Amino acid sequence: MARANEQSSLVTPAWLAAHRDDPSVKLIEIAGTGQDEMQAYKAGHVPGAACWLWKESLWDSHMRDFPSPPEFARRCGAAGIGNDTTVVFYGEGIQFGIYAWWTFRYCGHAKVCVLDGARYRWVDDGHSLVKDEPPPPRQAGYRPVARNEGMRIGRDEVRAALGKPGTVILDGRSAEEYRGERVGAPGTPDIGALRYGRIPGARHLYFEDLLTANRSFKPAAEIQRMVEASGTTREQDTIAYCRMSHRATVLCFVLSELLDYDKVRVYDGSWTEWGNLVGVPIER
Repeated sequence: MARANEQSSLVTPAWLAAHRDDPSVKLIEIAGTGQDEMQAYKAGHVPGAACWLWKESLWDSHMRDFPSPPEFARRCGAAGIGNDTTVVFYGEGIQFGIYAWWTFRYCGHAKVCVLDGARYRWVDDGHSLVKDEPPPPRQAGYRPVARNEGMRIGRDEVRAALGKPGTVILDGRSAEEYRGERVGAPGTPDIGALRYGRIPGARHLYFEDLLTANRSFKPAAEIQRMVEASGTTREQDTIAYCRMSHRATVLCFVLSELLDYDKVRVYDGSWTEWGNLVGVPIER
């Protein structure tokens, strides 16, 4: 889907390789929290990519929220990002790069993209990974901008939307999580909430099913069929969630950027919040 800056929100390895030396493009790999999570980056990353730890870079430091407009502007400027910089994200886990895309869009930065297939398609397309890190960025000027509140929904609004005609709640977790057998994704610690289950009435669309073997997105027509099979239509207000909202942002990206749906919000509290709340209903 083309934006006002005439650049798609999804870029290919070929596009990135062609813009490798473009000073107006900033490439960032998103890693987990802690130095151990940077091992994959240090072992080999896309040339020119800086590495950010997701919580430290994308969250407020003292509140379970995103940085305020002034703080977001300060962080961007310190990272060498200006208001007109095109920021390209990818993650070791696909969902982390897209979570960063969603956060930047929510915080008001318009020129932000996702590298399709992350490092996996990059290598599959014949490009090399490197171990050398880019030099420290130069300070850039960044003017604070307003948040895009239409991209986000809170728990009270979600509760008010339960059973509401014209609204669909879409769960991007694994089938085991959706069925209430786990609260953590298979292969990870089974932690994150006190209760097992799903938000009442939620439809299921596992985010992994949207990806090919090289972690790039499947063709839009195939994704459209899966979205429609989940009971999600363009006319509905769609609320996406998962456990911590990373996978939910993949659903948001697919719907808004690849299929051009314009009524999609992310419940970023997701199951970590809903499954621990007192007095809210669940379904299994």
